[in-house]
Amino acid sequence: MSLQDERGMFMVSNPAGFWRRLGAGLIDGIIISVPLTFLFGLFLSETSLNSAVSIIELLYAIILPVVWSGYTIGKKLLGVRIVKVNGERVGFGTMLIRTIVAGFIYAITLGIGVIVSAFMVGLRSDKRAIHDFIAGTYVTHD
Repeated sequence: MSLQDERGMFMVSNPAGFWRRLGAGLIDGIIISVPLTFLFGLFLSETSLNSAVSIIELLYAIILPVVWSGYTIGKKLLGVRIVKVNGERVGFGTMLIRTIVAGFIYAITLGIGVIVSAFMVGLRSDKRAIHDFIAGTYVTHD
């Protein structure tokens, strides 16, 4: 898992890069959004449909990694998972922070935070994005 350097600081082990993380996110989006949009689209107005799908996507992003050792379906398919920098499994608090607080930060920066995070994952050796720093996590290869 994680290693500590000579100063006692945690160092990430085998971090997953930009393309693998992007691919996992796209797979998750397709797996959740397409079936839900089709299913709920039969019964809900467009506004209600968007709200319902967004809420279920949020719950999926928070709950599934907690109960499935850091994996979502997309991450499992691509062989990566979310872990805390100290090597522990992610919990509900960690995933709430990672998802909701980071989403809020990305929203108030009008998307600039998302672009900065993409560059961080692409260019940093530890491949950690803003939401990883906020929550004390990183994404690692199996």
